[in-house]
Amino acid sequence: MKRLRSKFNRQTVTTILYPVLFGAVIAILWQTQLLHKIIGADTFTLPLPKRIFGIIADNGSSILVNVKATVTVALGGLVLGSFFGYLLAIVATVFPKWGAGGLTIASAFNAIPIIAIAPILNNLTKDFSKDPNTRSMLAKMLVVMITCTVSMSINAYRGFTELKPFSLDLMNSYAAGKTTIFFKLRIPNSIPHVFTALRISVPACVISALVSEYFAEYVIGVGRQIRENIVLAQYATAWAYIIVACAIGITLYVILLIAEGVLLKGRR
Repeated sequence: MKRLRSKFNRQTVTTILYPVLFGAVIAILWQTQLLHKIIGADTFTLPLPKRIFGIIADNGSSILVNVKATVTVALGGLVLGSFFGYLLAIVATVFPKWGAGGLTIASAFNAIPIIAIAPILNNLTKDFSKDPNTRSMLAKMLVVMITCTVSMSINAYRGFTELKPFSLDLMNSYAAGKTTIFFKLRIPNSIPHVFTALRISVPACVISALVSEYFAEYVIGVGRQIRENIVLAQYATAWAYIIVACAIGITLYVILLIAEGVLLKGRR
């Protein structure tokens, strides 16, 4: 027990304390303008943290509207991508010949840059609805969905197929059918792999949502506000939205880790 507690304490220090200390050092250098001298920047293009957080505090209501739009796109695309990715993994497991081709095609889609997919999907969804906000949200969700489908399909497929030999032998010794093996063994074995996929997909869904908003028809979202303020040379406001975007990604990732720790307690 002492060794486990000591190991846990060391892991806590390395995974939490060190990044926090590093961030604090950067913030101090930034606020005291030492960082500006090091990288050769000025306070116009790299505003001080005090000013950035002041803008966030003064524009809380408008920022929340954009945060809501971005989180809706990110989570909507994450759910759709995870669902279709898991479904593709099931097809690949049940029908190996067809599934191998599906996984290959999904991996090929993942190689296409987001900045190439987003404008195409914006054009393809123009006739979906007369409301520009509705069709814009759909286009952005599709971009996020494509990004999240691949990681889920590949990791879930590993969970379905990479079984412990003694587990499969035990099921066969009980004369278990393919359906019983699938629901009693393959699906439970895939759950840890699902969370591994979500560790990749959650940051990716936020990044995809932000980038897709750059090309969206409807002017809303954290990513779009970053772009608009940079174009207008409002760098302090742009940095405020960048900080908000970082906060969204970190918050969603922490929620995922908490859920993983609760649901997979003792399984990792």
